Amino acid sequence: MTEDPTLDPTGKSLWRPLRLLQASMDAEIARIYAEERIAGLKPSYVMELLRLHARGPMTITELAGSVGRTHSALSQKVAAMRAAGWVETVAGDDARSKKVALTDRARGIVGRLAAEWHATEAALAEIEAEIPYPLSRVVTDIEQVLARKSFHDRIAEKLAEDPAWE
Repeated sequence: MTEDPTLDPTGKSLWRPLRLLQASMDAEIARIYAEERIAGLKPSYVMELLRLHARGPMTITELAGSVGRTHSALSQKVAAMRAAGWVETVAGDDARSKKVALTDRARGIVGRLAAEWHATEAALAEIEAEIPYPLSRVVTDIEQVLARKSFHDRIAEKLAEDPAWE
């Protein structure tokens, strides 16, 4: 059966290879954790765990702002990290507020997480040195292009030209 790209445009994607690459690299980091028998730790938790270690307990809003995520997204992540035993909720500065804090379990491995972070960054720098156009440069270049004209505006212009969008 021949695929019709007008019926299923998802067969072609410029971004899918990047998402798949990142997922593959995250899986390799997760494999390191599994080899070290660090159960229930996802690579996506590490930045928040290290941030909490460095800065102490924070509200979800404070933690979200510090890592550049939305409150909603971070609230979901904190719930998952709490269920996995990495964080807990503690009383905030007043009776109405709560803060996210590391559990003893997380405090026990935070040094190892920092070591993994440094090793990962070093491995990425090594990879970037081997390719002609480093990903960090690609990101900076895309950010500069989007500063001139937003991704939203670019998509909206394309949709305005497409009769299927009407």
